[in-house]
This record gives sequence, structure tokens and C-alpha cells, in this order.
Amino acid sequence: MGTKVMNYAEAVADALKIEMRRDPNVYIAGEDVGRFGGSFGVTGYGVFSEFGPERVLDTPISETAIVGTAVGAAAAGLRPAVEILFMDFLPIAMDELCNQAAKVHYLFGGQMKCPMVLRTALGAGMGTAAHHSQSLEAMLCHTPGLITIAPATPYDVKGLLISAIRDDNPVVFLEHKMLYATKGEVPEGEYTIPIGEADIKREGSDVTLVCWSGMVRQCLTAAETLGKEGLGVEVLDLRTLIPLDKKAILDSVGKTHKLVIVHEACLTGGFGGEIAAIVASEGFDLLDAPIIRVGGPDTPVPFSPVLEAEFIVKADKIAAAVREIAA
Repeated sequence: MGTKVMNYAEAVADALKIEMRRDPNVYIAGEDVGRFGGSFGVTGYGVFSEFGPERVLDTPISETAIVGTAVGAAAAGLRPAVEILFMDFLPIAMDELCNQAAKVHYLFGGQMKCPMVLRTALGAGMGTAAHHSQSLEAMLCHTPGLITIAPATPYDVKGLLISAIRDDNPVVFLEHKMLYATKGEVPEGEYTIPIGEADIKREGSDVTLVCWSGMVRQCLTAAETLGKEGLGVEVLDLRTLIPLDKKAILDSVGKTHKLVIVHEACLTGGFGGEIAAIVASEGFDLLDAPIIRVGGPDTPVPFSPVLEAEFIVKADKIAAAVREIAA
């Protein structure tokens, strides 16, 4: 199998096309995903031109309708891959997602499946302000029955999206909007990445950085800087938040004995707190220093470019936390 340099958006589109060719029950629905190609250009990479309006459906501006019809279609045997343009609008469809999609397998005693994927864009950095820039993954992780995936690279996003579409459970697939233009080597054909497996993006022996989505690139930049200072920083990309790869986290902390957890979401109530609690309860003896969490401030994302830049967790802030714990 050969490889090709793709950007993140193209890798998402490639995964969608592979699965739509393989399985006629897979279809796409969302706002402007048809001829317009999607607001972030994903379906513009040949998806609509190949499959047409019968399988790439433009919808009204109604998150409730998009997710509600996906739940019904999944229950009836289809495999919808629907798009909610911004994660900020996901709460509008929380009844359909959390009270229906996440629970039908349980409520019907395992006799009903809900094989649907909900793709949505999260994160700040585009100047889209408070209503279009949030990272709300912790809200999803608190809902039993949902799988939550947040890939950081073109390779991971393609392999995990294929796995997500093939899974018989509802999956929320988080794509950071600042990653769509990033490029990487991606196998040209079909491949899958197991859901629930973290990936060590950089080996190290002094401090573990646990991160996901847009923070992976920032952590790698910080690790490179710290490496020049003699610190070996291990960067563990979770890739999947639920199910969480606890073993990978504990194995890494067992090697470095120091942990910094990084996420873009507001610090209070962020998923990093759950990770810290797991390590404190199941790996306390592995730690040589208190766990440090690095996250966004507890404020809406500002529209002002200067203030937004201050809001976003950057490599220098991560590096400062590592230096503090390594001292």
C-alpha cells in the first residue's frame, strides 16, 4: 500500500469515500455538505461529486433534525455519518444524542444497535468567538453509551473514522478546525485504527504529557524545545477519550513518574480532571510529583485576536508546566 501526503480534511473525505463505496448503507447529512462541499471543505474533496444528493444530503439548519433522523436511520439499519458544523451547537441535539442514541442498546436489552457517526468541529483559533470556538468533549464523556474520538493527525483521522463508521455504537468524532489544513503521510488504501488505543507521539523518560486533538501539536512543539534543554518529554496522544486507554497512561507515568495533562477546554470540569483522578487512584505510587493540569481559562472564547491568542493553550505555557514539575 502506497502513501500520499494529505491534509486533515482530505483524509476525512478519503475515509468517507472508502466507507461509502464499501457499504451502500453509509450516507452523509448536514448543513451545506452537498454542492457547497461543507463549510470546512471536507465533502468538497470529491465526496458529493462521486455519490451525489442521494447519499450526501443537505439539511435544514436544525441540529435536532440532523441527529434525530440519524438515530432513526441507524435503528432502521443504515449507517449515517452526519455533520454538525460547530460543536457549540451540539447541545441543541443533546436529547437525541444522549437520551436516544446513547441509550437504545441498553433500553432494548441489546436487541437494537445505533451505528451512527456524528462529526463536528471544535476548538478556537479562527476568530469565530464565543459561539463557535468551544471544546465541549467533557460533556460527551459523561454520557455512557457514547464513544468520543478526537484525532490529531491526518493518519489517525482517516483510520479512526473508518473504524468509527464500522462500529455498531454511536460515535462523536471531533475534528479540530485548526487541524484541517495540516498535512501528513497517509496510506492511500483502506486501513483501520483500533478505537480506544492511545499513541505515543514522542518517546521520553522524564515527564509525560497527555493530550488530544489540537493540543498534540502544541505538546510536540513544547517537547522539542524542552529536549534541547535536556528534558525527555513523552507525548501521549489519547486519540480516543471514551473508551479511555488507561493502561497507556499508567504505563507512561510508570516510566516518567511525572504527569502533565493538557487540553484546550476550560480547566474547570475539563476531561483532564478525570484523567488526573484515575492516575491518583490507580497509579499514585508511580508519581514522584503532583499532577499538573494545563487548560484554557474559565471564560468564553474572546473574539479579539489578541485575547483569543491569550486564551489558547500554547507550547510555551505547556513547557513552563513541564519545567515546574521537573524541577
